[in-house]
Amino acid sequence: MADRQIKKNRMHRRRQMRIRKRLLGTADRPRLTIFRSLKHIQAQLIDDVNGRSLMGLSSNAPQLKDQLQTIEGKCSKSREVGKALAVRAQEAGISQVVFDRAGYLYHGRVKALAEGAREGGLKF
Repeated sequence: MADRQIKKNRMHRRRQMRIRKRLLGTADRPRLTIFRSLKHIQAQLIDDVNGRSLMGLSSNAPQLKDQLQTIEGKCSKSREVGKALAVRAQEAGISQVVFDRAGYLYHGRVKALAEGAREGGLKF
């Protein structure tokens, strides 16, 4: 069982690196990358040129906790995280991003977060 999990993690990392070598985030067009756990989803805007994270948001962030408690389902919560991140990015003067799905398939929570970010005003 452990060998199977190790292989699964290795394959995910390979997909992640294959995608990432084609994407580059800059200060004016950062890379929107995600991390998906079993319960939560996290999104970050990263400037790869300077090697720093500009901002990030998670479904268990204190500023979103009250808003997400009334929402049922992880996809719906992911959409709200995307919208909230887009609003924060707009306030910081960021309107365009490069989407990095981080080796995950583009469906479910990943797709919901991307659609929420688009609804919030980000272009990618």
